[in-house]
Amino acid sequence: MTPLFRSILFAAALAVMLPAGASARTPAYFESARDTRAALARALGEQKAAAQRGQRLELEAAQATEAADRTARQAAAVAARIQQSEAGLAATEARLRLINRARATLRSRLAERQRPVVRLTAALQNISRRPMALSLLRPGSVRDMVYLRAVLASTVPQVSARTAALRAEMARLQALRRDAGQAARELRRTQTELETRRVQLATIESRQRLASRAKSGIAAREADRALALAEEARDLDGLVGQLDAAGSLRQQLAMLPGPIIRPPRPDQSEVIAEPLRQSAADIAPPASYQLPVTGRAIIGFGAPTEGGNRNQGLTIMPRARALVVAPAMGRVAFAGPYRGYGQIVIIEHQGGWTSLVTGLVRVDVDTGEQLLGGAPLGIAPIERPAIMVELRRDGVPVNPADYVR
Repeated sequence: MTPLFRSILFAAALAVMLPAGASARTPAYFESARDTRAALARALGEQKAAAQRGQRLELEAAQATEAADRTARQAAAVAARIQQSEAGLAATEARLRLINRARATLRSRLAERQRPVVRLTAALQNISRRPMALSLLRPGSVRDMVYLRAVLASTVPQVSARTAALRAEMARLQALRRDAGQAARELRRTQTELETRRVQLATIESRQRLASRAKSGIAAREADRALALAEEARDLDGLVGQLDAAGSLRQQLAMLPGPIIRPPRPDQSEVIAEPLRQSAADIAPPASYQLPVTGRAIIGFGAPTEGGNRNQGLTIMPRARALVVAPAMGRVAFAGPYRGYGQIVIIEHQGGWTSLVTGLVRVDVDTGEQLLGGAPLGIAPIERPAIMVELRRDGVPVNPADYVR
């Protein structure tokens, strides 16, 4: 058998034996493809929910008649739009990770599949350089020529099919490259949009602070009382318990009846004591409850912690500098630093419900301030951000995820 014939047989065998679906080892990423797809789905859901909140709050702001109420709703609407942009960034980054993973896998597969075809093409080009008449004069038996014709007859269709598959995969690679460029442009656009909305929110918050200067004396006294309670409390549970007790007392005093008009005949009047009753709205959980930040839940409710206890809330890992908002309407019972928890915010809701948000690097609300659901509270840190939210009913922790609407 001639050397040329052996090389053609070897290259043809490689082309025929190579599986059509052969794939190279996928490069390692921080997240698996499954996790990345889950992150993409979660981010798209958060983006849609934030867009709906923003539309609702913008409509409510346009319909508000009082300036303070309108400004508060405008701030909550801009906060929702900021969270929409943050979720959009997370979705675009997840999409880019999936595209880059697919490109890397496809490039490796193309490199493996092109190698035998290139070798076969080189052998065929060797043959094409010689006229057929000279090929007949080459040393070798007629049997070799017959075998050569049979091999070529069976290989050419395979080469055509594999070449078509390669062309399709190269077109797919070009499409992925275009998708990556489009995703990168979308990422830059969303980042610019996010910075614009942050500036807009800062402007609204400055206007709110100027409007609330008249109440600064009352707010300062409430903040002093809250700080005193924080110093007395042994731990965070104790602080929340004391604030819950103060909040319950305040609600009970608010529910007391007003002054009674003196009856015309006091000697014949009767005093009937009626127990204080709570409405169904007070007993129900806070309406339109939402998680305070967009991101991935890393520690669930009831999960064991490093100290051997159980997590009493939900810990979320957001983007760096992510905006943190109020989970629901309520009154700020405490806002400021607390030992070991960074900046925290405790919000009292109606009916004995309390929300605790910890892990902030900056707090933008004051103690005693009334908040709308979705109103900005502050921002998450840049390094290792982790925001925890707890929801309590009469001091007993419950799973916040069960009440998210």
